[in-house]
This record gives sequence, C-alpha cells and structure tokens, in this order.
Amino acid sequence: MADFVLDASAILAYLQQEPGADRVESLLLDQRCLLLTVNLTEVLTRLADWNVPLAEAERHLVAMDLAIVPFDQTLARLAAELRPATRALGLSLGDRACLALAKARNVAAVTADRAWLQLDPGLGISVESIRGDAT
Repeated sequence: MADFVLDASAILAYLQQEPGADRVESLLLDQRCLLLTVNLTEVLTRLADWNVPLAEAERHLVAMDLAIVPFDQTLARLAAELRPATRALGLSLGDRACLALAKARNVAAVTADRAWLQLDPGLGISVESIRGDAT
C-alpha cells in the first residue's frame, strides 16, 4: 500500500462530487492518504464558506480516514524552498506545504490543480492531478 498526500482541492472535489472525485475515492479505499494540517485548515475554511457546520465538516473528514500530519519546522523550510520554483505557477502556501510533505515522504501529491503538472521534474516531486495526467 502506497501513501499519497491529498491537497485541499482534491478533498473538496471529492466532497462536492466534482470531476476527479472517483480517483480520490479509489485512493481513499485502497491507499493510505495523508492530509497536512495546513490543508486541513483550507478544507474546513472552504466548507465554512459554503455554510457547512464545523461539526458536520469534521464528520466528513473523519469518515475519510485520513492520516493527519502536522506542519512542522522541517516542512515549513521545504515549503519556503519551493517558492522560487512555484511562484510563476501561482502556487499558494497551502500548495507548497502539500508539495513539501510529498517531497519529504517521497510520495505523490494528489491535486485537482493542473498547474501543478508544470512543476520542474528536477524538484523530485511526483504530482497527480485528479483531472489530468501525472508527472
């Protein structure tokens, strides 16, 4: 069983049954999926924007059986190091944090954002877009 790091966009696509939700569902059923606390905050915030009560949002996430990973100093440094390589793509702190975890664990980052597929392969980060190809 492989590990995958899920980006907030992939979680939200799954919860909203958007294109790519089936890929996220298959990962949740067959693999160990990690969610960084930064990206957890993004998911909970977006659900709050959609008027989903926090308790209900948390129930959905618990049902997904994600391994929640704390954002620590090592990941913060890795995310900062990714800034020059991701600035032109418009990647956010949350995006870079997710990528930092994928790099640190040497696993694929899964996102709904196709821009991530344009990352320099020399960064050594495997990316899978639930709406496109993998790198």
